[in-house]
Amino acid sequence: MFESQKHVFWQALLVTILIFGVGVFIGVILENWRTGKINDLYERSNIDLLDVKLQTEIYSLGKFNCENAIRENIKFADRIFNEAKLLDRYESANRLTNENLVIQHKKYDLLRTMLFLNSIKIKEKCSNSYYEVIYFYEFNDPSYDIKAKQNVFSKLLKELKEIKGEKVLLIPIAGDNEITAVKLLLKEYSITEFPTILINREIKITDIKTTEEISAYFK
Repeated sequence: MFESQKHVFWQALLVTILIFGVGVFIGVILENWRTGKINDLYERSNIDLLDVKLQTEIYSLGKFNCENAIRENIKFADRIFNEAKLLDRYESANRLTNENLVIQHKKYDLLRTMLFLNSIKIKEKCSNSYYEVIYFYEFNDPSYDIKAKQNVFSKLLKELKEIKGEKVLLIPIAGDNEITAVKLLLKEYSITEFPTILINREIKITDIKTTEEISAYFK
C-alpha cells in the first residue's frame, strides 16, 4: 500500500511539473510575441518620425508650410499616444520577460523626445498654432500615491485630448528611465517631481483634479 501511494505521489508530482513547465513555456512565447509586436510598432513609428522630421527640414529650405507640418506632427503624436496605451497593457500583462519591455519603453521615450524637439522647431516657425502638452511621469516602481496620482493625470489628459483634438499635441515621457536626453530636458525645464505636466515649455502643473483646471491655461 505504501509503495502504491508513493508511486501515485511521484506521478502527480511529474504531472504538476509538466503542467507548470508547459505554462511557463506558453507564457514566455506570449510575452516574446508581445515584445515583438511592440518592436514592430516602434520601428514603424521611428520611420514615420524620420519622415516628419525630413518634411520639416524640407519646408525650412523654402517657404515653411505650417499647416502641413503641424498636421503631420500632431497626427504622428496621436498615433504614438495610442500606441503608448497598448504598451501599458502589454507591460501590465508581462511578468517573465519584463526587461525586454523596459528596453522597448526606453525606445519609445527616445522617440517621444525626438517628437518633442521636432515640435519645438515647428513652433519656432508657427508660433501659438497649437498647445504642447508634455507629460513627465514615473515609470519604474512608483509609490502607491504617485501611481494613483498618475492614473488621475492620465485620465484627465486623455479627456483633454478628446475635447481639444488637434489643438493639443500630447506627449507622455517617462522621466526616470535613465535616458540622458530626457534628464537634460528635465534640467532645462526645472522639473523635479513626477508627475508633471509641461504646457508650451512655460507652465508646470503638478496637481490637478479636473480637465477644466488644465483648460484654464489654454488662452
